[in-house]
Amino acid sequence: MLEGIDLTAILLTLKLAVTTTLILLLVGTPIAWWLARTRSRWKGVVGALVALPLVLPPTVLGFYLLVSLGPHGPIGQFTQWLGIGLLPFTFAGLVVGSVFYSLPFVVQPLQNAFSASGERPLEVAATLGAGPGDRFFTIALPLARPGFVTAAILGFAHTVGEFGVVLMIGGNIPERTRVVSVAIYDHVEALEYAEAHLLAGGMLVFSFLVLLALYSRHARPWT
Repeated sequence: MLEGIDLTAILLTLKLAVTTTLILLLVGTPIAWWLARTRSRWKGVVGALVALPLVLPPTVLGFYLLVSLGPHGPIGQFTQWLGIGLLPFTFAGLVVGSVFYSLPFVVQPLQNAFSASGERPLEVAATLGAGPGDRFFTIALPLARPGFVTAAILGFAHTVGEFGVVLMIGGNIPERTRVVSVAIYDHVEALEYAEAHLLAGGMLVFSFLVLLALYSRHARPWT
């Protein structure tokens, strides 16, 4: 049986994944739109920065975020000036770290979806008098709907499976920052393999179902 603290970790993980995914969709959509349409010389730089978490060790990203969010970091000094306090070892800090770490898993599917829709539908809408806002919300977003589904699934699943970043920024505080991946590590470290198997098995099944849903979606036309 799972202990109450593990159930708390599961609920905290789900809360973190939902919050992070919603923020990523809001933040990632304009970034993906700009990357899909711009001809700026800065496109490569921005694209590389977005994709950096794909190749950067999570502990490295977590370390620099911890320093930046800390009392002497620029973000930490700003949050203290705002009266928010410091974000490390809080749920808000976990959200910030998760947003940075899962950003490419949301931006890249959205960018591909915007690029795949092409310029023609937008040009036709423009000739009919639709403004930039109308073209974006009535043409671009509906055409990119499969990309939003993929982005939401990948962003959610990737956040659920995080370990290095959340451990560096959030530590291991029960009911505050102890997520499922950290709970598994704790059980293994304590030689509690039965509890670790239960949580790890759940993560394995969850990951498989996510990938199955994703590949099944790509295997058939969007309806």
